[in-house]
Amino acid sequence: MPSTTTSSLSEYSTCEISDALIKLQIANGGYMPDVKMLAPGKICSPAYTVQMAMASDTSAPKYGGGHFVDGVLKDHVVVIDAPPEAKNAVWGGLMSAGALTRGATGAVISGNARDLAEHRSLKFPVFARSHSTLGQSPFTRVSQVGVPITINPQYPASYSGSGSITPLTISPGDWMIADEDGVVCVPRNLEQQVVELVKRGRAVDDLCMKDILSGKGLAETFRDRRSPK
Repeated sequence: MPSTTTSSLSEYSTCEISDALIKLQIANGGYMPDVKMLAPGKICSPAYTVQMAMASDTSAPKYGGGHFVDGVLKDHVVVIDAPPEAKNAVWGGLMSAGALTRGATGAVISGNARDLAEHRSLKFPVFARSHSTLGQSPFTRVSQVGVPITINPQYPASYSGSGSITPLTISPGDWMIADEDGVVCVPRNLEQQVVELVKRGRAVDDLCMKDILSGKGLAETFRDRRSPK
């Protein structure tokens, strides 16, 4: 039986995994939009999901389970969805310290983080939309933990189109892969299919790189290596 907290997906880049998910017709190749590396490190772990809400939002559920970091599961990555209008951070250095001691592998935040030097000193990988000097109180609060969360792409207020990237839903236990290129979510039931596709894709790309470095043109290389036989 495959491990529940380790995966062969860790051997591959987020770009390779997105390509495989596109072939499986997963919207946006599992890409988590607008999130970038703030504290370095690679992550390949199941998601421990957290939904945040504005403190002023009285309609959102209220979480009563103590501090959510204390419940982080070993070998999981904390994945947080914060309201897009929140300009404060929802993750800081003390949270990284607490998550690290509980065996978490990193934090991925559709929102802001702060205390960048502390995350880096702890060698705790953190990925977020951006960073802020403001802490969580009195701006935002935890609403739910261990529920599916939906990450919506951020567009400028002046943009009136529908956009090419659709919302991404992340369920507890889905695989989160994060590296210098970005963050990708792999639904747990697709793990083995994705592994098989990325293995084949890497073999083809290795041949493409060899051909291109030897002087062959890209059009010829792609025709020879990538075109269906």
